[in-house]
Amino acid sequence: MKNVLEYLENSATLWPDKPGVTDEKGTYTFRELYKKSRSTASALAEYAKPRQPAAVFMPKGKDALVSFFGIVYVGGFYTFLDPELPMSRLGMVVTILKPSVILTDREHMEEARVHFPGVLCLCVEQLMQSHEDTVYLERVRRQQLDMDPLYVNFTSGSTGKPKGVVVSHRSVIDFIDVFARTFSIDGDERIANQAPFDFDVSVKDIYSAMKTGAELVIVPRELFSRPAELLDYLCEHEITTMVWAVSALCLVSMFHGLDYRCPDKVKKVLFSGEVMPKKQLKDWMEHLPEAMFVNLYGPTEITCNCTYHVIDRKREYEQGIPIGRTFDNEQVFLVDEQGVMVTEPDIPGEICVRGTALALGYYNNVEQTGRVFVQNPLHSLYLDPVYRTGDLGKYDARGELYFCGRKDFQIKYRGHRIELEEIEGAMEKIDGVERCVCVFDGEKSRLYGLYTGNIDKKLLHEKLSAALPAFMIPERLVQKESFPLTKNGKADRKALLEEIKNRGKGYAGKKEH
Repeated sequence: MKNVLEYLENSATLWPDKPGVTDEKGTYTFRELYKKSRSTASALAEYAKPRQPAAVFMPKGKDALVSFFGIVYVGGFYTFLDPELPMSRLGMVVTILKPSVILTDREHMEEARVHFPGVLCLCVEQLMQSHEDTVYLERVRRQQLDMDPLYVNFTSGSTGKPKGVVVSHRSVIDFIDVFARTFSIDGDERIANQAPFDFDVSVKDIYSAMKTGAELVIVPRELFSRPAELLDYLCEHEITTMVWAVSALCLVSMFHGLDYRCPDKVKKVLFSGEVMPKKQLKDWMEHLPEAMFVNLYGPTEITCNCTYHVIDRKREYEQGIPIGRTFDNEQVFLVDEQGVMVTEPDIPGEICVRGTALALGYYNNVEQTGRVFVQNPLHSLYLDPVYRTGDLGKYDARGELYFCGRKDFQIKYRGHRIELEEIEGAMEKIDGVERCVCVFDGEKSRLYGLYTGNIDKKLLHEKLSAALPAFMIPERLVQKESFPLTKNGKADRKALLEEIKNRGKGYAGKKEH
């Protein structure tokens, strides 16, 4: 197998009339998904070329999937542009990606034309009505390789510009085959998609369903602000599997949603993105006493996840929840500052990953790619790519691996990896901000934006919300007269964070904006 479309094709052959994907507007069977995707590709042939990017600008849903697969059928690779994100950020993504075409729906066509001038915008509803060109699609397929790009997901970048992580067919196939087998995902599942389509958690939902013949149920975004309706939706659709971000699970449990209604058909809950609070995990486990709960770890650059830990209901987890064992065909190890492997307990080291699931690097960014996709530091005998995650980990006396923070200014916040410098860059561009520093309290998972200048905090928050995704907005904005400095004349981030911690209630007890 060398192309993810074989997942869809196999399911369309075996279960043509089975629901493949459901959103709030309806359902496509696997046969409909297959045929609409091929029709879309046939119409795209004139505009999209093999191994060239195309973008999809519309809300996540079944037509977005048709767009993804249509792009792949013509040999291209896709990037999802979420209309909910600030247009300034999407504009940067389009500038970096330079897509040959943008697929959108009727509702967003005018918006796409206004915000992405110079890029051809096509309507997917019209493309789906086209005649299927079987000869052309077969010719394209023969030319495709398993190492061709499948998608580019953009993450936060330290230069103030997003970084596009390029992932190949082979990496997704390598991971999804193992993922589905490890957790016994099969055609009887109904997988509730929570994650946005530009977040790699959704890759597990989409391709696990396509591989196994499971039904992919796309949960409407607005329900995540209405826990009772969210739980009604999960129950009415008889959801069996949830591969969700920790923050989404906590949203339900923190508002006691499970006491209102429990989705008791759920048998698997897999979570990732940040450390799962034990109190919230306990609430979920008590309401779903027969379900399997799994802690997943891994950055976008290694295709979803590289380790997992199945929760033991009899264990107390005094030291926290380990990130666990590696998935098949991946190796995870720790190295110290000198590049020497760390094997002793309680000694932190940088988490490194090797294996087929590694991404192809960052799109049109050779310098950043070379910085973190490196030769295995343990030898130089042959080409052996390794991704240096920038995450720190350590083993306990039992040999179990734990995540224990970042080694640089990148953080994990609300399930996303964020470069603090990108937030600072956005703040600095706002009139009324003279200097700014972002600091992160990892213990309480709180992000602070400190600044000097005369702009009101409420107005600053509004302007940041127009420039950055919601998950990158500091939880607290703090106006200061000046910053403490290090001996090198730089803002002393450590001192600022200590100041915040020492003041405690003064910052954390109320909203600063």
